[in-house]
Amino acid sequence: MADLFDLTGRVALVTGASQGLGRRFAEVLAARGAAVCLAARQTGKLAELAGELRARGGTCHAVALDVTDASAVSRAIADCETAVGPLDILVNNAGIAVSKPFLEQADDDWDSVVGTNLRGAFLVAREVAKGMAERGRGNIINVASVLGLDVVGSLSPYCASKGGLLQLTRAMAHELARSGVRVNAIAPGYIETDINRGFFESEAGRRLENALPVRRVGQPEELDGALLLLASDASRYMTGSTVTVDGGFLVR
Repeated sequence: MADLFDLTGRVALVTGASQGLGRRFAEVLAARGAAVCLAARQTGKLAELAGELRARGGTCHAVALDVTDASAVSRAIADCETAVGPLDILVNNAGIAVSKPFLEQADDDWDSVVGTNLRGAFLVAREVAKGMAERGRGNIINVASVLGLDVVGSLSPYCASKGGLLQLTRAMAHELARSGVRVNAIAPGYIETDINRGFFESEAGRRLENALPVRRVGQPEELDGALLLLASDASRYMTGSTVTVDGGFLVR
């Protein structure tokens, strides 16, 4: 029986690949045989990851990318496709958050969070989808959040941006389906990474963890299944869908 999750011969772009979930996504795709273009602002970390992937036998290319800059997006995608070939898969992962009460959120806070998480995802997806539509095939995975479906305090721009990203996913899927381009989303819950590990070790973090039905936060590898489902032919009849991986957060 063929391995539905085999990505040999596919080319993937992962934004926000320098750390956290983006780094994990890139590692998983490369391990399954995809050539991976690594994109982020932190080029030093990208170079380190690229070296590790090549040492494991992977094919990859690293490119600096600020997803909020439309001209930089165009240049980066052209660079990737020149280096590793036409893109088959986009993992639209770049994102940030600013944690402040709503009344303390400044204009710049809103602009940076929504500009990165929603506008940036739009800019990258639009540029990548042009080539995919011309070739009649492609697969876009937007990394959203359960906070696009529910809310918590002090993250209003983040919640708004991820809710918008889920609707953008549906709108793109509707328009691009007849071009052979599928668009789906992953909505992670609370996943422990280097960035938030300190918080989950705090009293507030432990309270949050205990409020989850499974009584623990997730680990990055627990998104592997959702990623490989959406990135591979196993989901060839899925578009406009959101796969939630949240330890029961939404039913708490």
